[in-house]
Amino acid sequence: MAIIMVILLGLVGLCFITTALLRWNELKYRKKGLPPGTMGWPVFGETTEFLKLGPNFMKNQRARYGSFFKSHILGCPTVVSMDPELNRYILMSEAKGLVPGYPQSMLDILGKCNIAAVHGSTHKYMRGALLSLISPTMIRHQILPKIDEFMRFHLSDWDDQVIDIQEKTKEMAFLSALKQIAGAESTTLAKEFMPEFFKLVLGTLSLPIDLPGTNYRNGLQARKNIVGTLRKLIEERRDSQSNEQDMLGCLMSEENKYKLNDEEIIDLIITLLYSGYETVSTTSMVAVKYLRDHPRALEELRREHMEIRARKGRDEPIYWEDYKSMKFTRAVICEASRLATIVNGVLRKTTKDMEINGYVIPKGWRIYVYTREVNYDSGLFPDPLTFNPWRWMDRNLETHPYFLIFGGGTRQCPGKELGIAEISTFLHYFVTRYRWDEVGGDKLVKFPRVEAPNGFRIRVSSC
Repeated sequence: MAIIMVILLGLVGLCFITTALLRWNELKYRKKGLPPGTMGWPVFGETTEFLKLGPNFMKNQRARYGSFFKSHILGCPTVVSMDPELNRYILMSEAKGLVPGYPQSMLDILGKCNIAAVHGSTHKYMRGALLSLISPTMIRHQILPKIDEFMRFHLSDWDDQVIDIQEKTKEMAFLSALKQIAGAESTTLAKEFMPEFFKLVLGTLSLPIDLPGTNYRNGLQARKNIVGTLRKLIEERRDSQSNEQDMLGCLMSEENKYKLNDEEIIDLIITLLYSGYETVSTTSMVAVKYLRDHPRALEELRREHMEIRARKGRDEPIYWEDYKSMKFTRAVICEASRLATIVNGVLRKTTKDMEINGYVIPKGWRIYVYTREVNYDSGLFPDPLTFNPWRWMDRNLETHPYFLIFGGGTRQCPGKELGIAEISTFLHYFVTRYRWDEVGGDKLVKFPRVEAPNGFRIRVSSC
């Protein structure tokens, strides 16, 4: 009997402490003028529920509090905006007191000079340096030929194999970017660089807990190793006075009007690798899946690329004019990105107390511009859960003010065209060389990242 009483008293005490903690956290953030919402537990907030329920968490909160509500997710007090018009206003308001609000783990691991961490005149300068590397002119004359050469080699030996297309597209995105950055040295760099880079990526998506064995600690160590490798490469090129025609060579050139120090060059290179890696690899993977599930779309895509190949010799590469003619391919890429929702939203941070939508958001709070629901808006995308690339052929949806897959405002993705060119080239060689079937049993999850936890295997055969 005494044991039962002790257990009951323990449960009552636990309930009391739990209620008190939740109540204390709500009172802590109960400031006049804040939007409605809940804050969850001290320190952790509602991060567990957010990561576990994902889109359903957002829908439940919107049903209770409307499209603009407060929460505590990803380690900081946050206001979530799910209103399309308000989202557009927020993304256009950097000069009014909003700056990028990416998680601390991402800022620590990508570096203080990465383009996502800086703002104002520094952001403008770093963005200019980045755009000088990946402008349409650079893509046309320098980058596309390298992408074409890489893709032909990367896809050359897939015939009659079962491959994990998730792993293959990850390798493709990383190695293609490394070739553009480091040129001839990319082959020797790749072996030691790739595993460190994958640790870095995992670290940016973790809680900033600096303990042995955590993804955050591993990510910080991976950054340290990558920085050491890149610094050594820069010093070797400087000592040899080589003038390589790649992105690193452009950044180091005396003729470049954007004069960056070594730290800025290294952070920009890491940004180039990181920003394109997730979107290019994941979009390529889901495009392969959606095309296999929709034979009519695959047939139309293959027809477009076979017409391009018919105009060429056996080993002739694709040129800028060929890429620009890939209208249906571009539609497939946009539709795959929309339906999979590879980017759920973007974060901003207030630099002062700000009035938004009739509420006062305190200085230092994050604003999560949640754009996922727009992708399934039946008013913008009729029958939104259906994979339908043709919708992009009929209307100029890419320029719609609510369509934010590639970002918005002054932070629109500078590598958008480069990413589309890489995926288009991959699809060109994949669909003109191969046919494929899913092995079966592998599933995609779409939150918090689009991925196949156990891999995504396909059986490939030649056309």
